[in-house]
Amino acid sequence: MTLPDSGRPSILVVDDEEAIQNVLIRILERGGYHDVKVASSSHGARRVLKTQPIDLILTDMDMPGESGLDLLTYINKSRPYIATLMITGVNDQSLAEKALESGVYGYIIKPFRPNDVLIGVSSALRRRTLELEYRDHREHLETAMKLRTEDLTRALTKLGAAEKSTRAARTETIRRLAIAGEFRDEETGRHVIQMSRYCEILARAAGVDSALRDSIRDAGSLHDLGKIAIPDSILLKPGSLSAEESAVMQTHAEIGHRMLRGSESPLLDLAAEIALTHHEKIDGTGYPNGLVGHSIPLSGRIAAIADVFDALTTDRVYRPAYPVKEATEIMKRDSGRHFDRELLALFWDLAPAVLTIRGEIGRESLAS
Repeated sequence: MTLPDSGRPSILVVDDEEAIQNVLIRILERGGYHDVKVASSSHGARRVLKTQPIDLILTDMDMPGESGLDLLTYINKSRPYIATLMITGVNDQSLAEKALESGVYGYIIKPFRPNDVLIGVSSALRRRTLELEYRDHREHLETAMKLRTEDLTRALTKLGAAEKSTRAARTETIRRLAIAGEFRDEETGRHVIQMSRYCEILARAAGVDSALRDSIRDAGSLHDLGKIAIPDSILLKPGSLSAEESAVMQTHAEIGHRMLRGSESPLLDLAAEIALTHHEKIDGTGYPNGLVGHSIPLSGRIAAIADVFDALTTDRVYRPAYPVKEATEIMKRDSGRHFDRELLALFWDLAPAVLTIRGEIGRESLAS
């Protein structure tokens, strides 16, 4: 048996008997291992380890002072990259198991044959090579994973900032689009902002997840976009509308839906849904399709409450604003008919937040 071409390992033989040392040196050299060092005790082995690189230690178990097993246990803990073999004159299964549990690569029983030594050494060195390759590979992977994790963290941070910027830009774009739809109204923009914020807090109270809640807030601001197509003579009329004028006014729901649908944007699809359904009523008397109950999507039911409350408490060309308490009573009478009963109850529970949005907290309160 000869040494593999992969290298010239350095071997340390530790035995207190010089004759055994010489026998092991001859066996190893005949097997192709020419870098062989010797020590007569565990203490001597430790001195060698401090000054010279060693790939494998072959040690007797029974030596004066520190035993070979103690030496191998120390080495396997402090220098796990060194392969270790023990030589014992006692075929003791418990000793062998204890040695293997401590990390020893293998053991050779005296009296040994040359091939016993060479096979043991070759196997231990091969295992050592595999373990070192595995360790290097693992360290390489850990380093690569660390670098990739750092790269991913940086990328996610940039993505988060980009998404935040995109959301802000999206919100601002939609807000300006919504204002454009109401530009002829003296209350330009205020109704859009307040109504959409009412939608947001009501959606939160209803248990809607944060992403959809934000979308309902942004999409809700476009609920009356279709009014851009309504003539000034109707939209800004100070008095009551005739039946024909009311019919024209009601077309803004379908007009807004047509303007917003089919854009391949989930947000604008949601806005189209709200535009179409925010004038539907729970009892089926709303427009444009007379939907009943939960056939009206949640977004439309939320928008209906937010829209009517803000409309009642805001000055319009045809009437002054109602006080909050009176507006509350008007809407309560329509609970379960115009408005979703459960959502309306949640809305009243939001009185402090609603009044904060209106800027009137401390001045008015919702009726109990």
